[in-house]
Amino acid sequence: MNTTVRYSATVPVGINPLGRKGMVSTPHYLASQAGLDALRRGGTAVDAAIAASAVLSVVYPHMCGLGGDSFWLIYDAAHGELKALNASGRAAASACPEFYEARGFKAVPARGYLAVNTVPGAVSGWDEAFRLSRESMGSPLSWAELLDAARGYAEDGFAVGHSLAHWLAVDTSGQGAGRGLHQFPAFLEVFCKENGRPYAEGEILRQPDLAQSLARLAQNGADEFYHGGIARAIADSMMLHSGLLTVGDLADHHADWAEPLRVPYRDLTACSAPPNSQGMAALEILNICNNIDLAALGEGSADYYQALAEATRLAFQDRDRWLSDPDHTDIPLDRLLSPEYGREQAARISLEKSAGPLPPLSPGGDTVWLGVVDAAGNAVSMLQSIYHEFGSGMVAVGTGILLQNRGCAFSLDPAHVNRLEPGKRTMHTLTPAMLLKDGKPRLVCGSMGGEGQPQTLAALTTRIVDFGLAPQDAVNAPRWLLGRSWGAPDNDLKLEGRIPESVAEDLRRRGQPVLMVEDYTEIMGHAGAILCDEDGLLQGAADPRGDGQAVAL
Repeated sequence: MNTTVRYSATVPVGINPLGRKGMVSTPHYLASQAGLDALRRGGTAVDAAIAASAVLSVVYPHMCGLGGDSFWLIYDAAHGELKALNASGRAAASACPEFYEARGFKAVPARGYLAVNTVPGAVSGWDEAFRLSRESMGSPLSWAELLDAARGYAEDGFAVGHSLAHWLAVDTSGQGAGRGLHQFPAFLEVFCKENGRPYAEGEILRQPDLAQSLARLAQNGADEFYHGGIARAIADSMMLHSGLLTVGDLADHHADWAEPLRVPYRDLTACSAPPNSQGMAALEILNICNNIDLAALGEGSADYYQALAEATRLAFQDRDRWLSDPDHTDIPLDRLLSPEYGREQAARISLEKSAGPLPPLSPGGDTVWLGVVDAAGNAVSMLQSIYHEFGSGMVAVGTGILLQNRGCAFSLDPAHVNRLEPGKRTMHTLTPAMLLKDGKPRLVCGSMGGEGQPQTLAALTTRIVDFGLAPQDAVNAPRWLLGRSWGAPDNDLKLEGRIPESVAEDLRRRGQPVLMVEDYTEIMGHAGAILCDEDGLLQGAADPRGDGQAVAL
């Protein structure tokens, strides 16, 4: 067996923040501070998550926004309950394969108004979560207060960070598949200077139309988005460009509470969101690994990466066969997440030989993950996304709201499990996670990164639970990515450069299609974690691959 690999001293140590009264982790420091401010003012973990998510909608528009979707796991400490909240949108009533085929498309386009065929659900998620915070957790804060910081950054401006500047430069260049946002005037008006140059790192970006939309939401509540002026503005923009969404589609939308999926992992219970989230894949990986003695393999060894990559292969094969909207498809979750099936899958894994390449996968999208734990023990693991960076590239006229392209995950093949149908939710990469010990949150974690999300959750879980790494060390440690993901066209096993060449060569010998990539690359996603010790101490982590920060009370 291989032994544990020690990594280069160039790994950033980072801060392992500790707190007892609250912890917030997000991929942007301004959002983390907004969440912490909500906690300081007596707000709940849910309040802090809404405030942070709203700020991310302003300062991380390439990853999330009011025009996207969200999935939540919320632990209600007063009632000892973990709940899942699905705030993803359904396909428009007129969305069908024939609509696209009649226009010469073989797939739903990734950019432009025809990419927008699902209702944005994120605001409905804020609304439902806020109701829970007020009614069950006793929040003293108002809805308007939670949106105040976001409105301020939209109106007064903020300094563009590294990640946003990078993707603005890439996506307005016109280079590469799915790029070329320079062709959309409304996008350029918001995100580029008068000379057409995208905003650079450190320059001040103001979004007055988005500030006005946030002000209207603060005054009128979520109804403004689905029944009011914002709904009409979105529908009018769609109509002007022969799009699909209507005021009726927006008015019919609602978020849904659901029972989380659960599997045992060591002495914990791993939880994620049910379909149409790919949480089933993340839990299947852990369900398989629960039958493998990873500690004996050694963290960072070739055996460790081999085991996790092969478990991922098996889980993704099941995900791609079954994952869709459960209202339209029967998914055998009881079998796929059963202990018996986990043992069967683990027995199929060879540490000496790869089972072969995955079938070609479509590229995933971008996302933000944020986590919050408050002094009362309430906890949130939440992801919000507009799918590909900057979503469809379409800004609804007069609103400043970028609309997602989540619907391009649908297939136009009538035989495909995730085929496009009116009123259907598409399979979703968003994968919130929480591990419970004796029914209470022990580890709150997540990551952006499309295909990488279940794999990064496996990395964080195994490194913290099996190998005892501190959360920040687990987030910093070099990661892997099997398949395609955000910004990554190749369907191979990507290893960050800090993984020793000897390990990479060993994996190649076993048949893994290894591709070495740069250290701390964004294609591995922006992860975060909060570890809740049994004595009440909170340890937080944010990812050096992004602009994030974990902050404590």
